[in-house]
Amino acid sequence: LRMSPTPDLQTVHAAALAAQKNSYSPYSKYPVGAGLLLEDGSIIAGCNVENSSYGGTICAERNAFIAAVAQKGPLVGKFKPKLLSLITREEAVPCGLCLQVMSEFCAPDFPIYLGTPAGPGRAAKLKDFLPNPFTPDAQGLG
Repeated sequence: LRMSPTPDLQTVHAAALAAQKNSYSPYSKYPVGAGLLLEDGSIIAGCNVENSSYGGTICAERNAFIAAVAQKGPLVGKFKPKLLSLITREEAVPCGLCLQVMSEFCAPDFPIYLGTPAGPGRAAKLKDFLPNPFTPDAQGLG
């Protein structure tokens, strides 16, 4: 699905592109940037940060979501993610761990734009990539 970029999407894409330039990716040589638009209009950016102990690496998407929680608080009512723009070389899909983290805070129809430096790219929904997330409801906690 391709959609015409909105002013919000263009701004979030620009934030993701700026974050991608800050990526620390000496091992994979694969810089990624993410821009997360919140319902209050704020934009939180993240980039991938690799570590020689690979388990210490954090993806751009989780970096943005964790920063949003740190800045806005963990409650979904305060957090309210609206859309995510992801910048990679070729419209890559977020990894399973990032999708699971998103599912903690986002509705299944949360829009994810798989962009490149050239533009926001194609749009998909969280549920397209993670149809059965492990949620608090699945644990009997919902």
